[in-house]
Amino acid sequence: MAGTAEYGLGEFTFPRGWFMIARSADLGNVPMALRMFGRDLALYRGESGAPHLLDAYCPHMKAHLAAEQTSTECARRIEGESIRCPYHWWRFGPDGRCNHVPYFDGTIPPAARIRAYPTQERFGCIFAWHDPEEQAPDFDLPEIGEWDDPAWMRCDWDDLGTLAVHPQEITDNLVDARHFGPIHGQRIAYFESVFDGVIGRQYSGGGHETMVATDEGVMDVDAFYQGPGLLVARYAGDTDAVQLVFHTPKEDGVTQVWHGLLTRAQATPPSAEDIAINQQYHDVGLAAFSQDFAIWQSKAPAVQIMRMPGDGPFHRCRAWYRQFYNPRARASEFQARADGAHDTQGISMRAPLAAE
Repeated sequence: MAGTAEYGLGEFTFPRGWFMIARSADLGNVPMALRMFGRDLALYRGESGAPHLLDAYCPHMKAHLAAEQTSTECARRIEGESIRCPYHWWRFGPDGRCNHVPYFDGTIPPAARIRAYPTQERFGCIFAWHDPEEQAPDFDLPEIGEWDDPAWMRCDWDDLGTLAVHPQEITDNLVDARHFGPIHGQRIAYFESVFDGVIGRQYSGGGHETMVATDEGVMDVDAFYQGPGLLVARYAGDTDAVQLVFHTPKEDGVTQVWHGLLTRAQATPPSAEDIAINQQYHDVGLAAFSQDFAIWQSKAPAVQIMRMPGDGPFHRCRAWYRQFYNPRARASEFQARADGAHDTQGISMRAPLAAE
Protein backbone atom coordinates (compact mmCIF):
# COMPACT_ATOMS: atom_id res chain seq x y z
CA MET A 1 0.00 0.00 0.00
CA ALA A 2 1.29 3.46 -0.91
CA GLY A 3 0.01 6.86 0.15
CA THR A 4 -0.35 10.26 -1.43
CA ALA A 5 3.23 11.30 -0.63
CA GLU A 6 4.68 8.24 -2.40
CA TYR A 7 2.76 9.13 -5.57
CA GLY A 8 3.97 12.72 -5.31
CA LEU A 9 0.47 14.08 -5.81
CA GLY A 10 0.75 17.34 -3.94
CA GLU A 11 0.44 19.25 -0.68
CA PHE A 12 -2.71 17.57 0.61
CA THR A 13 -3.10 13.97 1.74
CA PHE A 14 -6.78 13.85 0.73
CA PRO A 15 -8.25 15.50 -2.37
CA ARG A 16 -10.74 18.27 -2.99
CA GLY A 17 -14.07 17.21 -4.41
CA TRP A 18 -17.50 15.68 -3.97
CA PHE A 19 -17.45 12.16 -2.60
CA MET A 20 -20.05 9.56 -1.78
CA ILE A 21 -20.08 8.85 1.95
CA ALA A 22 -23.16 6.62 2.37
CA ARG A 23 -26.19 5.20 0.63
CA SER A 24 -29.37 7.12 1.46
CA ALA A 25 -30.89 3.94 2.85
CA ASP A 26 -28.00 3.56 5.30
CA LEU A 27 -28.94 6.69 7.25
CA GLY A 28 -32.10 6.70 9.32
CA ASN A 29 -33.01 8.84 12.32
CA VAL A 30 -30.01 7.75 14.40
CA PRO A 31 -26.65 9.54 13.96
CA MET A 32 -24.15 7.45 12.03
CA ALA A 33 -20.42 7.19 12.74
CA LEU A 34 -18.21 7.30 9.64
CA ARG A 35 -14.51 7.16 8.89
CA MET A 36 -13.59 9.04 5.71
CA PHE A 37 -10.68 11.28 4.64
CA GLY A 38 -8.67 9.93 7.57
CA ARG A 39 -11.14 11.50 10.01
CA ASP A 40 -13.87 10.33 12.35
CA LEU A 41 -17.17 11.89 11.27
CA ALA A 42 -20.77 12.06 12.43
CA LEU A 43 -23.54 11.92 9.82
CA TYR A 44 -27.13 12.68 10.83
CA ARG A 45 -30.48 13.77 9.43
CA GLY A 46 -32.09 16.94 10.66
CA GLU A 47 -35.82 17.01 11.31
CA SER A 48 -36.25 18.19 7.71
CA GLY A 49 -34.68 14.92 6.55
CA ALA A 50 -31.62 16.70 5.13
CA PRO A 51 -28.27 15.01 5.89
CA HIS A 52 -25.53 16.89 7.72
CA LEU A 53 -21.89 15.91 8.25
CA LEU A 54 -19.64 17.11 11.06
CA ASP A 55 -16.31 16.10 12.51
CA ALA A 56 -17.10 13.57 15.18
CA TYR A 57 -15.71 14.94 18.41
CA CYS A 58 -17.28 17.58 20.63
CA PRO A 59 -14.71 20.30 21.46
CA HIS A 60 -15.83 20.23 25.11
CA MET A 61 -14.57 16.80 26.26
CA LYS A 62 -14.17 14.98 22.94
CA ALA A 63 -17.25 12.77 23.07
CA HIS A 64 -18.27 11.26 19.72
CA LEU A 65 -21.45 12.91 18.46
CA ALA A 66 -22.68 9.65 16.95
CA ALA A 67 -21.89 7.53 20.00
CA GLU A 68 -24.54 4.90 20.65
CA GLN A 69 -26.74 5.74 23.62
CA THR A 70 -29.37 3.75 25.47
CA SER A 71 -30.99 6.43 27.64
CA THR A 72 -34.35 7.75 26.46
CA GLU A 73 -33.18 11.34 26.91
CA CYS A 74 -30.06 10.94 24.80
CA ALA A 75 -31.98 9.14 22.06
CA ARG A 76 -33.81 12.41 21.32
CA ARG A 77 -30.73 14.42 20.46
CA ILE A 78 -31.74 15.76 17.03
CA GLU A 79 -33.41 19.16 17.42
CA GLY A 80 -34.40 20.90 14.21
CA GLU A 81 -31.26 20.67 12.07
CA SER A 82 -28.95 20.52 15.12
CA ILE A 83 -27.46 17.61 17.03
CA ARG A 84 -26.80 17.27 20.75
CA CYS A 85 -23.56 15.81 22.10
CA PRO A 86 -24.60 12.72 24.10
CA TYR A 87 -22.17 13.48 26.94
CA HIS A 88 -23.15 16.96 28.21
CA TRP A 89 -25.90 17.93 25.76
CA TRP A 90 -24.05 20.70 23.96
CA ARG A 91 -25.91 21.38 20.71
CA PHE A 92 -24.28 21.94 17.31
CA GLY A 93 -25.88 23.26 14.14
CA PRO A 94 -25.16 21.95 10.63
CA ASP A 95 -22.59 24.76 10.31
CA GLY A 96 -20.64 23.12 13.14
CA ARG A 97 -21.16 25.96 15.63
CA CYS A 98 -22.32 25.26 19.15
CA ASN A 99 -25.66 27.06 19.49
CA HIS A 100 -26.73 25.96 22.98
CA VAL A 101 -25.16 24.77 26.23
CA PRO A 102 -27.97 23.80 28.64
CA TYR A 103 -26.21 24.94 31.81
CA PHE A 104 -24.62 28.15 30.45
CA ASP A 105 -26.40 31.45 29.70
CA GLY A 106 -23.45 33.54 28.53
CA THR A 107 -21.90 34.02 25.10
CA ILE A 108 -20.71 30.74 23.66
CA PRO A 109 -17.02 31.07 22.70
CA PRO A 110 -16.14 30.93 18.99
CA ALA A 111 -13.87 27.94 19.64
CA ALA A 112 -16.95 25.86 20.50
CA ARG A 113 -17.34 24.63 16.96
CA ILE A 114 -16.67 21.56 14.82
CA ARG A 115 -15.70 21.35 11.18
CA ALA A 116 -18.78 21.00 8.97
CA TYR A 117 -18.93 19.64 5.42
CA PRO A 118 -21.39 20.64 2.66
CA THR A 119 -23.65 17.72 1.79
CA GLN A 120 -26.07 16.77 -0.98
CA GLU A 121 -28.41 13.82 -1.30
CA ARG A 122 -28.97 12.65 -4.87
CA PHE A 123 -29.23 9.40 -6.84
CA GLY A 124 -29.95 7.43 -3.66
CA CYS A 125 -26.59 8.56 -2.22
CA ILE A 126 -25.29 11.05 0.32
CA PHE A 127 -22.34 13.12 -0.89
CA ALA A 128 -19.98 15.37 1.05
CA TRP A 129 -17.69 18.10 -0.20
CA HIS A 130 -14.15 17.63 1.12
CA ASP A 131 -11.65 20.46 0.75
CA PRO A 132 -8.39 20.68 2.72
CA GLU A 133 -8.64 24.47 2.36
CA GLU A 134 -12.23 24.37 3.74
CA GLN A 135 -13.62 26.52 0.92
CA ALA A 136 -17.02 26.28 -0.74
CA PRO A 137 -17.45 23.84 -3.64
CA ASP A 138 -16.00 25.06 -6.93
CA PHE A 139 -17.68 22.40 -9.09
CA ASP A 140 -20.92 20.44 -8.99
CA LEU A 141 -22.01 16.85 -8.81
CA PRO A 142 -22.39 15.20 -12.23
CA GLU A 143 -25.76 15.38 -13.93
CA ILE A 144 -27.43 11.98 -14.19
CA GLY A 145 -30.75 12.81 -15.82
CA GLU A 146 -31.57 9.13 -16.23
CA TRP A 147 -32.15 8.85 -12.46
CA ASP A 148 -35.35 10.93 -12.64
CA ASP A 149 -36.43 9.77 -16.11
CA PRO A 150 -39.43 7.38 -15.85
CA ALA A 151 -38.11 5.54 -18.90
CA TRP A 152 -35.08 4.43 -16.87
CA MET A 153 -34.80 1.92 -14.03
CA ARG A 154 -32.95 3.11 -10.97
CA CYS A 155 -30.27 1.01 -9.30
CA ASP A 156 -29.74 -0.49 -5.90
CA TRP A 157 -26.25 0.41 -4.71
CA ASP A 158 -23.61 -2.26 -4.14
CA ASP A 159 -21.34 -1.46 -1.21
CA LEU A 160 -18.13 -3.17 -2.34
CA GLY A 161 -16.22 -2.38 0.83
CA THR A 162 -12.65 -1.15 0.96
CA LEU A 163 -9.54 -1.67 -1.13
CA ALA A 164 -6.05 -1.26 0.28
CA VAL A 165 -5.30 0.77 -2.82
CA HIS A 166 -4.81 4.50 -3.30
CA PRO A 167 -7.53 5.98 -5.56
CA GLN A 168 -4.75 7.04 -7.95
CA GLU A 169 -4.64 3.41 -9.13
CA ILE A 170 -8.39 3.40 -9.78
CA THR A 171 -8.43 6.62 -11.78
CA ASP A 172 -5.55 5.30 -13.94
CA ASN A 173 -8.18 3.05 -15.53
CA LEU A 174 -9.62 6.08 -17.31
CA VAL A 175 -6.78 6.08 -19.87
CA ASP A 176 -5.74 2.44 -19.78
CA ALA A 177 -6.85 1.16 -23.20
CA ARG A 178 -4.58 -1.86 -23.07
CA HIS A 179 -6.20 -3.60 -20.10
CA PHE A 180 -9.56 -4.13 -21.85
CA GLY A 181 -8.45 -7.20 -23.77
CA PRO A 182 -6.62 -9.14 -21.02
CA ILE A 183 -9.06 -8.23 -18.23
CA HIS A 184 -12.44 -7.84 -19.94
CA GLY A 185 -12.08 -9.70 -23.22
CA GLN A 186 -12.94 -6.51 -25.10
CA ARG A 187 -11.78 -5.79 -28.66
CA ILE A 188 -11.20 -2.05 -28.81
CA ALA A 189 -12.25 -0.36 -32.07
CA TYR A 190 -11.47 3.18 -30.94
CA PHE A 191 -10.25 4.90 -27.78
CA GLU A 192 -9.84 8.58 -26.96
CA SER A 193 -8.92 10.38 -23.73
CA VAL A 194 -10.21 13.92 -23.22
CA PHE A 195 -9.52 16.22 -20.27
CA ASP A 196 -11.33 19.48 -19.68
CA GLY A 197 -10.95 21.22 -16.32
CA VAL A 198 -12.26 18.97 -13.55
CA ILE A 199 -13.64 16.43 -16.04
CA GLY A 200 -11.59 13.48 -17.26
CA ARG A 201 -13.27 11.52 -20.05
CA GLN A 202 -12.85 8.30 -21.99
CA TYR A 203 -14.58 7.59 -25.29
CA SER A 204 -14.26 3.98 -26.37
CA GLY A 205 -15.97 1.37 -28.47
CA GLY A 206 -15.60 -2.31 -29.14
CA GLY A 207 -16.98 -5.79 -28.69
CA HIS A 208 -17.20 -7.10 -25.13
CA GLU A 209 -17.40 -10.60 -23.68
CA THR A 210 -19.75 -9.57 -20.86
CA MET A 211 -21.63 -6.40 -21.87
CA VAL A 212 -24.14 -6.63 -24.73
CA ALA A 213 -23.16 -4.75 -27.90
CA THR A 214 -25.11 -3.53 -30.92
CA ASP A 215 -25.77 -5.62 -34.01
CA GLU A 216 -22.63 -4.08 -35.52
CA GLY A 217 -20.61 -5.61 -32.68
CA VAL A 218 -19.54 -2.27 -31.16
CA MET A 219 -20.60 -0.97 -27.78
CA ASP A 220 -20.02 2.78 -27.54
CA VAL A 221 -18.96 4.04 -24.11
CA ASP A 222 -18.77 7.59 -22.79
CA ALA A 223 -17.16 7.39 -19.33
CA PHE A 224 -16.13 10.42 -17.31
CA TYR A 225 -14.94 11.50 -13.90
CA GLN A 226 -16.34 14.75 -12.59
CA GLY A 227 -13.80 15.41 -9.89
CA PRO A 228 -11.56 12.72 -8.41
CA GLY A 229 -14.09 10.17 -7.12
CA LEU A 230 -17.29 10.03 -9.20
CA LEU A 231 -17.27 7.96 -12.41
CA VAL A 232 -20.28 7.91 -14.75
CA ALA A 233 -20.15 5.53 -17.75
CA ARG A 234 -22.89 5.54 -20.40
CA TYR A 235 -23.18 2.46 -22.63
CA ALA A 236 -25.02 2.47 -25.95
CA GLY A 237 -25.94 -1.03 -27.05
CA ASP A 238 -28.99 -3.27 -27.37
CA THR A 239 -30.12 -1.78 -24.06
CA ASP A 240 -28.74 1.59 -22.99
CA ALA A 241 -27.12 1.53 -19.55
CA VAL A 242 -25.39 3.88 -17.11
CA GLN A 243 -22.79 2.40 -14.81
CA LEU A 244 -21.79 4.37 -11.71
CA VAL A 245 -18.62 3.77 -9.74
CA PHE A 246 -18.07 6.09 -6.79
CA HIS A 247 -14.98 5.80 -4.62
CA THR A 248 -13.87 7.71 -1.55
CA PRO A 249 -10.58 7.71 0.38
CA LYS A 250 -11.09 6.38 3.91
CA GLU A 251 -7.45 6.48 4.92
CA ASP A 252 -4.33 7.42 2.99
CA GLY A 253 -4.06 4.46 0.62
CA VAL A 254 -7.41 2.86 1.55
CA THR A 255 -10.47 3.43 -0.66
CA GLN A 256 -14.19 2.73 -0.18
CA VAL A 257 -16.06 1.74 -3.37
CA TRP A 258 -19.74 1.67 -4.39
CA HIS A 259 -21.29 0.46 -7.65
CA GLY A 260 -24.66 0.90 -9.36
CA LEU A 261 -26.15 0.39 -12.82
CA LEU A 262 -29.22 1.92 -14.48
CA THR A 263 -30.91 0.65 -17.64
CA ARG A 264 -33.46 2.06 -20.06
CA ALA A 265 -36.78 0.23 -19.84
CA GLN A 266 -38.80 -0.67 -22.92
CA ALA A 267 -42.13 -0.07 -21.15
CA THR A 268 -43.46 2.49 -18.67
CA PRO A 269 -43.90 1.33 -15.99
CA PRO A 270 -41.13 -1.25 -16.46
CA SER A 271 -42.31 -4.70 -17.43
CA ALA A 272 -41.18 -7.98 -15.89
CA GLU A 273 -38.87 -8.35 -18.87
CA ASP A 274 -37.37 -4.89 -18.20
CA ILE A 275 -36.74 -5.86 -14.58
CA ALA A 276 -35.03 -9.08 -15.67
CA ILE A 277 -32.86 -7.21 -18.19
CA ASN A 278 -31.93 -4.65 -15.53
CA GLN A 279 -30.80 -7.43 -13.21
CA GLN A 280 -28.86 -9.08 -16.02
CA TYR A 281 -27.05 -5.86 -16.89
CA HIS A 282 -26.34 -5.18 -13.24
CA ASP A 283 -24.84 -8.62 -12.80
CA VAL A 284 -22.63 -8.47 -15.90
CA GLY A 285 -21.65 -4.86 -15.18
CA LEU A 286 -20.63 -5.76 -11.64
CA ALA A 287 -18.80 -8.84 -12.93
CA ALA A 288 -16.86 -6.68 -15.39
CA PHE A 289 -15.93 -4.18 -12.70
CA SER A 290 -15.00 -7.02 -10.34
CA GLN A 291 -12.37 -8.06 -12.86
CA ASP A 292 -10.62 -4.74 -12.23
CA PHE A 293 -11.26 -5.06 -8.51
CA ALA A 294 -9.42 -8.39 -8.40
CA ILE A 295 -6.33 -6.81 -9.96
CA TRP A 296 -6.35 -3.85 -7.58
CA GLN A 297 -6.63 -6.17 -4.59
CA SER A 298 -3.47 -8.04 -5.53
CA LYS A 299 -1.22 -5.52 -7.31
CA ALA A 300 1.70 -3.58 -5.88
CA PRO A 301 1.57 0.23 -6.08
CA ALA A 302 2.48 1.60 -9.51
CA VAL A 303 4.11 4.71 -8.10
CA GLN A 304 6.08 5.03 -11.34
CA ILE A 305 4.61 3.49 -14.51
CA MET A 306 7.07 1.90 -16.95
CA ARG A 307 5.15 3.52 -19.78
CA MET A 308 5.47 2.10 -23.29
CA PRO A 309 4.61 4.06 -26.47
CA GLY A 310 1.45 2.00 -26.98
CA ASP A 311 0.15 2.59 -23.46
CA GLY A 312 -2.54 5.16 -22.83
CA PRO A 313 -1.73 8.76 -21.76
CA PHE A 314 -1.17 7.94 -18.08
CA HIS A 315 0.99 11.04 -17.66
CA ARG A 316 -1.93 13.25 -18.73
CA CYS A 317 -4.32 11.52 -16.36
CA ARG A 318 -1.98 11.77 -13.40
CA ALA A 319 -1.33 15.44 -14.10
CA TRP A 320 -5.10 16.03 -14.24
CA TYR A 321 -5.58 14.14 -10.97
CA ARG A 322 -2.98 16.23 -9.12
CA GLN A 323 -5.14 19.35 -9.32
CA PHE A 324 -7.30 17.94 -6.52
CA TYR A 325 -4.34 17.42 -4.16
CA ASN A 326 -3.01 20.95 -4.39
CA PRO A 327 -4.38 24.42 -3.57
CA ARG A 328 -7.18 25.30 -5.96
CA ALA A 329 -5.21 28.39 -6.97
CA ARG A 330 -2.89 25.97 -8.80
CA ALA A 331 -5.65 23.96 -10.51
CA SER A 332 -5.16 25.65 -13.88
CA GLU A 333 -1.47 24.69 -13.81
CA PHE A 334 -2.31 20.98 -13.72
CA GLN A 335 -5.24 21.33 -16.10
CA ALA A 336 -2.92 22.90 -18.67
CA ARG A 337 -0.77 19.75 -18.58
CA ALA A 338 -3.77 17.53 -19.31
CA ASP A 339 -6.49 19.42 -21.17
CA GLY A 340 -7.28 18.34 -24.70
CA ALA A 341 -7.94 15.14 -26.65
CA HIS A 342 -5.23 12.47 -26.53
CA ASP A 343 -4.78 9.24 -28.45
CA THR A 344 -3.28 5.89 -27.57
CA GLN A 345 -0.67 4.88 -30.13
CA GLY A 346 -1.91 2.06 -32.32
CA ILE A 347 -5.62 2.61 -31.58
CA SER A 348 -7.94 4.83 -33.61
CA MET A 349 -9.57 7.84 -32.03
CA ARG A 350 -13.28 8.46 -32.51
CA ALA A 351 -14.50 8.63 -36.10
CA PRO A 352 -15.64 12.15 -37.13
CA LEU A 353 -19.31 11.11 -37.12
CA ALA A 354 -18.98 9.75 -33.59
CA ALA A 355 -17.30 12.87 -32.23
CA GLU A 356 -19.30 15.59 -30.54
